Amino acid sequence: QVQLVESGGGLVQPGGSLRLSCAASGIDVSLYTTNWFRQGSGRHRELVASIGSGATTNNEGPVKGRFTVSRDDAKNTVYLQMDSLKPDDTDIYYCNIVTYLQSYWGQGTQVTVSL
Repeated sequence: QVQLVESGGGLVQPGGSLRLSCAASGIDVSLYTTNWFRQGSGRHRELVASIGSGATTNNEGPVKGRFTVSRDDAKNTVYLQMDSLKPDDTDIYYCNIVTYLQSYWGQGTQVTVSL
């Protein structure tokens, strides 16, 4: 059974940093692309970063240059380092892995950027 568990969210002031973790079980993260999405109330789920099986990374749009995705294959865990956080980054963050047959999601972790 595949399980993805996000952690590391919380409350941080603007300009601060957080590191989110996505710990996987039942699947080898090094074999697939892992995506980080975020979704706020009333908004569509937005892709923010991805790391491929070859460890190539891609950061999207408004987080480019501020968020970094990485992976620890030994721990079977994918990370999202978020720096220079802004209030607009307040969202629930989800990790996602898509295999040939199925798409897996974690339960999400809340990130709140506020004074």
